[in-house]
Amino acid sequence: MAFIDYYKTLGINKDASDNDIKKAYRKLARKYHPDLNPNDKEAEKRFKEVNEANEVLSNPENRKKYDQYGEHWKHADEIEKAKQQQQYQQEPVYGDFEGYSGEDFSDFFESMFGGRASSDRGSFVKFRGQDFNAELQINLQDAFKTHKQTLTVNNKNIRITIPAGVENGQTIKIKGHGGKGMNGGPNGDLYITFSIVNNTKFKRDHDNLYLTVDLDLYKAMLGGSITIDTFDSKVKLTVKPETQNGTTVKLKGKGFPKYKKEGEFGDLYITYNIKLPTNLSEKEKQLFKDLDELR
Repeated sequence: MAFIDYYKTLGINKDASDNDIKKAYRKLARKYHPDLNPNDKEAEKRFKEVNEANEVLSNPENRKKYDQYGEHWKHADEIEKAKQQQQYQQEPVYGDFEGYSGEDFSDFFESMFGGRASSDRGSFVKFRGQDFNAELQINLQDAFKTHKQTLTVNNKNIRITIPAGVENGQTIKIKGHGGKGMNGGPNGDLYITFSIVNNTKFKRDHDNLYLTVDLDLYKAMLGGSITIDTFDSKVKLTVKPETQNGTTVKLKGKGFPKYKKEGEFGDLYITYNIKLPTNLSEKEKQLFKDLDELR
């Protein structure tokens, strides 16, 4: 989650030639290509990093900016303009310039870059740090309850609270835990996207849960009671006589927690799958024949 060194990503030195960059990129792109690594999340991530590194280092202008400003290379043009503007403000000014005062320029820089140009020689505009993006994988059971986890970002451990009900693909922001600001500017933010692995028998759709329960033929025909598992407990259900296959019943409030709504839950939907008896005895077969004749 720390700043990515593009040279390290491609496995080359900073004095590598354009040809070295091209060779390293082709080798790694083939190695991590999604077609050769189906369903491999780590290979997919590395493939994206290799492509990003190549896009920067294979472009002479971008590479020059990257070598000079590192993680702030995308702001190179603004930094250079800020330097030139500061030098301009340090020189004697002759004549009248309508519409712009020194204060006007400061306000302009503040609105553009989030910092104020300094009148002290040797300092200039503040720049906000780079935002970081990371993926955090948790199990569906973990997402059911609010809990804490410790992450390592820029060699620092930060403890975050993960609210119950967080969804797969949802992104949360951890303010100030991105890249360091430049010239005293604020740090960037850390964006964490959740990848939730469902290794349960429940199917989740937002706040609602769905479960298929097997029901024997006799219970379906005659009715009775059964005990089933909800996500975090057990409940007893009454089965109505002559329940049909595919019948769905709703258990209100037995679903998944609603995100950042303490004490509120979705619903649990139970669908009955009626199982026909097998390995019937001769007597059982005769009873079914008798029943068929009665019907």
